[in-house]
Amino acid sequence: MKSAKAVILAFMLCWTFAGTTMIALADVAVPPLTGRVVDLTATLSADQVAALEQKLKAFEDRKGSQLAVLIVPTTQPETIEQYALRVVEQWKLGRRKVDDGALLLIAKNDRKLRIEVGYGLEGALNDATSKRIIDEIITPKFRSGDFAGGISDGADRILKVIDGEPLPAPKPEGELPDLGFIGEYFPFLLIVVLVGGGIFRAIFGRLLGSLVAGGGVAFFIWFFLGALSIAAIGGLIAFVVTMIGDSIVSSGGGGRGGYGGGFSSGGSSSSGGGFSGGGGSFGGGGASGSW
Repeated sequence: MKSAKAVILAFMLCWTFAGTTMIALADVAVPPLTGRVVDLTATLSADQVAALEQKLKAFEDRKGSQLAVLIVPTTQPETIEQYALRVVEQWKLGRRKVDDGALLLIAKNDRKLRIEVGYGLEGALNDATSKRIIDEIITPKFRSGDFAGGISDGADRILKVIDGEPLPAPKPEGELPDLGFIGEYFPFLLIVVLVGGGIFRAIFGRLLGSLVAGGGVAFFIWFFLGALSIAAIGGLIAFVVTMIGDSIVSSGGGGRGGYGGGFSSGGSSSSGGGFSGGGGSFGGGGASGSW
């Protein structure tokens, strides 16, 4: 009996240790994109964050490009390059098809930083230029403990480089994001919603099935556009269509109801006073450094 207890105790200790190790080695979660500056280390004061936010917003309003700053304690067990790619893949900085987003990432406890560059900026903000900004502007101030100054000066230099790149002008404020590809496939999407909605209604019931269909469409729009407001509208339309889909089909009005042609071109990535990525793509361009 004592031997059995000892074996069970040893197993439990090993299981606990393994679980603790797995938790310790888990990837650092990507934080929500709550603003152009996300500081998880309280390195910057509220006034410093506000000043940097205002600078980045003014540049985006004028130029269209998005630069965000993220400060985390560590990216371990991932390298800063691996973590930066996960961040930009989730945040989707920059405009869709223009891909003019950039991320300044600082891992404070690791004493590492990286500039991650979207496809559309790799010509101007190339690897060599990014490396010079890190080595000549940012890290000297970091070594002296001036993190706010290093980040601000680094951001200024990044914005100056981007400013010299010929890019499409930003869309007027309030204009809808670029939804041309959704408009092109809208009839197909409507059929999918009607058919899929009918299946969801049969499985989950009218209300829950409509919620599932609406959530799926909202996710689809958000994934390709990064525009939460338009995703919400699309999800609401899918919800309503699913709720009344049987009536539409029975009345032969599947292609009507005022939804067709509801998507038009645009290019904004931040609406309603909030901030979100615009659907930009990244391929690993940029540079890393340490101090």
